[in-house]
Amino acid sequence: MKITDAMRKEVKGQGFLSNNDGKHFSCRVITENGAITAEQLINVAEIAKKYGSGDISLTSRLTLEIPGIKYEDIENTKEHLKKDNLVSGGTGSRVRPIVPCKGTVCTFGLCDTQGIGTKLHKEFYEKWYDVKLPHKFKIGVGGCPNNCIKPSLNDFGVIGQFVPEFDEDMCSGCKKCAPRDTCKVGAISMVDGKAFIDREKCNNCGLCIGKCHFDAIDEGKKGLKIYLGGKWGKASRPGTPISGIHSEEEMMNILEKTLLIYREQGKTGERFGDMIDRIGVENIEVQVLGNEVLERKEEILEAQLHTVGGATC
Repeated sequence: MKITDAMRKEVKGQGFLSNNDGKHFSCRVITENGAITAEQLINVAEIAKKYGSGDISLTSRLTLEIPGIKYEDIENTKEHLKKDNLVSGGTGSRVRPIVPCKGTVCTFGLCDTQGIGTKLHKEFYEKWYDVKLPHKFKIGVGGCPNNCIKPSLNDFGVIGQFVPEFDEDMCSGCKKCAPRDTCKVGAISMVDGKAFIDREKCNNCGLCIGKCHFDAIDEGKKGLKIYLGGKWGKASRPGTPISGIHSEEEMMNILEKTLLIYREQGKTGERFGDMIDRIGVENIEVQVLGNEVLERKEEILEAQLHTVGGATC
């Protein structure tokens, strides 16, 4: 069978990427939150043995890829995936698979990253799957400032925060200050006989909370820090942090507005970070923290925009 460019393009949109031999394809299997069940893993292994090369690879976005699939076995592969509620996909100018770290079970985790990842998957990967964007849009959820999955290098990055609350009246000015010794970024020092937290240095990891023997830093506020417009690759750009520490509900609301703004104001082929640089950081922050764009939601979603997006993979 001769495989035409049109055939390759069609199946690429379904998550089957052409291999470099020109004859086979890799099936990209989507995970809801970076994890799959044992039964689903067996399903993928069966496909690899029956239709693929026998190998399974892991992608940077925590999906699985099965290489070596013949074009005529693509439909069989899709049907086999359905047995365990799996699908292929993850390509094109749309919201890409969500990448959460293991913060749900990690000792450093400050939020339920995999739970958040599942909500984001259902609300924005699944529901927005047919919404065309100027380019691909990546979302990363990190459980703490260790940034293991590099959330700030995603178009929309979320990082768990635990902001320490300091009660100066409870501070005894100990020469050996436990919170200061615990701090990994040197944000706590002694000033005029009292502990002082430099909020510019503090990354809100929360490690100092509960360490003071006199309860000067006994409580804190948990929330999420949001970064916009990060990207990596040939032209990298660190994400721009927006003001405030946000709740999960606020973060979901900000993400919806972010996607609407990107669809409406982004140029076809333009990454979100490049759009921010073009229209201005202050402009984008005002828009995502306000609600004006929501008034145009239906109009934006129904508009014939970006019919051919900029993503090539």
